[in-house]
Amino acid sequence: MAAINDDQRINISDTRQSLTSSTQAIHVDDDLNTTSDVAPPLHLSTTFRYVDNPEDLITATDSELPTNDAHVYSRITAPTSTRLESILTTLIRAPCLTYSSGLAALHALYVFLNPRQVSIGIGYHGTHGVLSLQTKISGTKTLPLDCPASDLNEGDVVHLETPINPTGEAYDIRAYADKAHSRGAILVVDATFGPPGLQDPFEWGADVVMHSGTKYLGGHSDMLCGVLASKKEGWIRGLMEERAFLGSVMGSMEGWLGVRSLRTLELRVGRQSDNAFRLVQWLDRCLRAPEGEGEVASVKGAVERVQHASLQHSEMHWLKRQMPNGFGPVFALWAKNETVARQLPSRLSLFHHATSLGGVESLIEWRAMSDRTVDRRLVRISVGIEAWEDLKADLLRGFRSLVN
Repeated sequence: MAAINDDQRINISDTRQSLTSSTQAIHVDDDLNTTSDVAPPLHLSTTFRYVDNPEDLITATDSELPTNDAHVYSRITAPTSTRLESILTTLIRAPCLTYSSGLAALHALYVFLNPRQVSIGIGYHGTHGVLSLQTKISGTKTLPLDCPASDLNEGDVVHLETPINPTGEAYDIRAYADKAHSRGAILVVDATFGPPGLQDPFEWGADVVMHSGTKYLGGHSDMLCGVLASKKEGWIRGLMEERAFLGSVMGSMEGWLGVRSLRTLELRVGRQSDNAFRLVQWLDRCLRAPEGEGEVASVKGAVERVQHASLQHSEMHWLKRQMPNGFGPVFALWAKNETVARQLPSRLSLFHHATSLGGVESLIEWRAMSDRTVDRRLVRISVGIEAWEDLKADLLRGFRSLVN
């Protein structure tokens, strides 16, 4: 068979851009194949040879950053993490940069933006930890998420987490984008709980999107990763230059695991979100039902209330547009008391009692174990890809053991 010429390669590349996201997740990085391996190779080298021809050498003064096929040192770029970024750029629909963890990505973003004020809600406690460091270093002040628009100034940041940790509630991205942009502020959306396939924050006005890739992008509880994405001119390049000095680049092994994980992102997240929806609807029906026996009595005896984006019935006019394919795989329940919240995880067989979320396995966490700011009755559930009927039965057995 004759070799493919450059014009044919361009046509193939153009064709890939028109494919659905599930197909792109498998094929969009095909142009980076340099070997006959079907599974992408893992490159562990930290340093890379310069070209042999002296005439082709490009000095540091002539080129600020290496290109994808001219890696120099892995603290700057490396083949495996670059491959991951190429897939993410397509799935997130904006230029992307990876980091060693979600909080490393967030720290890098605030170093880059260096805002005077950040408007932020409760959400993930680790985010507030990063902002406290930013305050210590540069004096950044925080404002409530629902502060008046008049409190914001040009260059300030509105930091929106949606869906939010740990309850899975969603916020209207367009509303916060309009508020921020009316004052020249920047909208940063932490979309960790709403990965590609569930929502596209850029469609609704986000300036920067971040992910803790450890969660759904990784999806197997075996890698740390952070991701920043932006369509702003020069921002990803500026972040890349600063990342080289922050030293927060992700490792090659993690990059390889990330590539593996993105191949099945749509399958995993779709199943997880649907499972969560079914479990939440079941719990909500039981809690709304008149007093009775059987599973209704067991649920009511152990659970006070449940929270998830799918229960925001009065806000579906924007929520169904923002999250058309599902409302996310995480929800929270409030136990009847602290004792029930403490004991419930140990009464289950299919839910691991552990922090974090996003893996193929279901997790449950008495949230007081890792977050000192929450109600001690709160239990967070990250739903995996198991059959939802089995998860329902497991929860019901746990409730019955505590009530009876």
